[in-house]
Amino acid sequence: MNNEMMTIGRVAVAADVHLETIRYYQRLGLVGEPPRPLGGIRRYDDKTVARLRFIKRAQQLGFALDEVRSLLALEDGQSCRETRALAGKKLAVIDARLTDLRRMQKLLKTLIAECDSGKRPRACPIIATLTKAD
Repeated sequence: MNNEMMTIGRVAVAADVHLETIRYYQRLGLVGEPPRPLGGIRRYDDKTVARLRFIKRAQQLGFALDEVRSLLALEDGQSCRETRALAGKKLAVIDARLTDLRRMQKLLKTLIAECDSGKRPRACPIIATLTKAD
């Protein structure tokens, strides 16, 4: 990084995020907002770009913004145990979602196969399944 001071628009391009995303993160306190010089434009440094990229990568791994906030608090790299614990919790959530998705996939495949077989003369098996009371 080159310590160049940038406008918010240039930061958005460099970090590959929308300008309003930066403002949203500022409102949430995830990204700092530099002071506005009298009659001037705020200028951001390359640390802001790095922070935005960090947030974006964390979101791509499935971390919600409140979880990203926790990761940012551990950003110094010296809190590996806490960071690993957060990642472990996220992995458990992802594993549970994958289990649910596999179950839903299996059910939908079965229902589609029933439709294709034409063995139910009156009711569509998908609609019948969706309208069943538990």
